[in-house]
Amino acid sequence: MTARPYLHGRAATRAAARLRGMTTNPPPASPTTAAFHVQAILSFAVALCAVTVAVIYLPADPWVRAFLALGVLYVTTSAFTLAKTIRDRQEITTVVTRVDQARVDKLLAEHDPYAIR
Repeated sequence: MTARPYLHGRAATRAAARLRGMTTNPPPASPTTAAFHVQAILSFAVALCAVTVAVIYLPADPWVRAFLALGVLYVTTSAFTLAKTIRDRQEITTVVTRVDQARVDKLLAEHDPYAIR
C-alpha cells in the first residue's frame, strides 16, 4: 500500500510504515545502565561470599552450620525466583501496551477522514 495522497514528507513516511505493519515508536529503553548491572552482580557476590564464610567459620556444631547454609541457599534461590517473577510480569505489561499501541496505530492508519460514505 502507498501513503495517502494528502500526506507529505515525514507524515507520509510514518503513514506508509504503519500501513506496512511497522510501528514508528522505538523500543523502550532500559532504565538501568551497565554500571548498575555490574554493581548489582558484585554486591550480590560479595554478600553471598561473606555469609558463606561466616557460616563456615561459625563456632558451632556442624549440623547448625549446615542448617544455616541451607537457609542461605533457600533465601538465595527465593530471591532469584522473585526477581524473575517481577521481571516476567513487567515484560507482560510492556508487551500488552505495545500490542494496544499497534492496534491504535493500525486504526489511525486505516482511517480516512476524507472518505465519502
